[in-house]
Amino acid sequence: MQETEKKYLKWYQKIAYGAGDLASNTSYGLVSSFVLLYLSDTMGLNTGIIGTLMLVSKFLDGISDVIFGNLIDRTKSKLGKARPWMLYAQIGVSLCLVLLFSIPGGMSETAQYAYFFAFYTALNAIFYTANGIAYSALSALITRNKNERVQLGSIRFMFAVATNIVMGFAVTGAVDAFGGGAAGWRMVAVICGVIGLVVNTISCLCVKELPEEGSAAVEDTQKLKDDKIGFVESLKLLISNKYYILIVAIYIVYYFMSNLTTGSAIYFMKHVLRNGSLLGLFSMMKMFPVIIALIFTPILVKKTGSMQKVNFWGYVISDILGIFLIIFAMQKNLPMMLLFMFLKGTFAGTMSGTLNALIAEISGYTYRTKGVHIDGMMFSCSSLGVKVGGGIGTAAVGWLLHAAGYAGKAATQTAAATNMIFSMYITIPVILGVVITILLGLMKVEKENKRIDMERAEQAD
Repeated sequence: MQETEKKYLKWYQKIAYGAGDLASNTSYGLVSSFVLLYLSDTMGLNTGIIGTLMLVSKFLDGISDVIFGNLIDRTKSKLGKARPWMLYAQIGVSLCLVLLFSIPGGMSETAQYAYFFAFYTALNAIFYTANGIAYSALSALITRNKNERVQLGSIRFMFAVATNIVMGFAVTGAVDAFGGGAAGWRMVAVICGVIGLVVNTISCLCVKELPEEGSAAVEDTQKLKDDKIGFVESLKLLISNKYYILIVAIYIVYYFMSNLTTGSAIYFMKHVLRNGSLLGLFSMMKMFPVIIALIFTPILVKKTGSMQKVNFWGYVISDILGIFLIIFAMQKNLPMMLLFMFLKGTFAGTMSGTLNALIAEISGYTYRTKGVHIDGMMFSCSSLGVKVGGGIGTAAVGWLLHAAGYAGKAATQTAAATNMIFSMYITIPVILGVVITILLGLMKVEKENKRIDMERAEQAD
């Protein structure tokens, strides 16, 4: 108990750690929201081909998760396990970010596609993955206090949301301010790369990993070794757990929806609302409600005694609000669009705060029914849902734009292209919200775990 209550971090260390997400989102935010626009409208590349290249790259990205996780586990240095990877990988992130937005105009089109794929893959599958996994692992290595870990997660999320809101407001204006075109994008990438490198370095150097002996991370690792089973057997256990399949499906649909919306947002502002500067405002109305939802999520879960109920009914209300959002979007009624987008995000946002806890419940279900712990594999494999869903979502933006006849350098777009952009940003996400609602309705793992525990308690009596 004393180990748990002891405080390990000063206030500035918590802020410094959280600022690491500012560093990562200056690169990830620029790439996920704007690289397709840069490639299509500035470089004149085919969105369908770009989408396919992005998808292939994302699958490689998913494989690299396991590799870098294993490398970090094996690392021993003066900086610790995670900090060296977080510190030095950011150099590669910043460098690749600048190179990604510096495609030589004199290259052949085929060479430009190859150039994009090489640096997009290097950025995501190598450097960003190494940096991101190390950053996530660091929270368990710098403190053994559970409350401090929760605080780190909250501060980190605040920095991520704030950075994405600022990026939404500032990027397109900054590109124009630096002369527009390829030169404008390159300068913005340089600024983002430098900010990311400086902030990431500060974040790394302001915290210190605890000695490995006796740390919570090592104790957890030892606990897993006690129940060690083969990879193939673990895979069979995962597949046999219906709730694991459900959570992976939720991840895939959610991140497909998220990346589809993020990737199509700037196109929606430019070609449907005819005002690219609205991106920041709409981004804020999508992200800020999640913060509000997360404030009330613990209270609601405690009161209802069920994460599933809170998430399910939150999404039901969000789906109903989505119908009104479509209507007001068709009318281009900006005030009502923003209002219903805000309300929709608030009710759907509770799920963001419970996903990890749900995975823990699902892992507990496997232990209750099969008698073995596979916590590590449970959490790592679910990240594939993020990579697959996000990868397909990002690629789908390019495919659908190409299918609708979008022309990046055209002064005006066809009605088919405009309608497709509307569908990607407004209609399809509402439909996918209904799919998530159905999946959440089936996610009754908490109820199952309680039933098993009660039956065992009765048998013990």
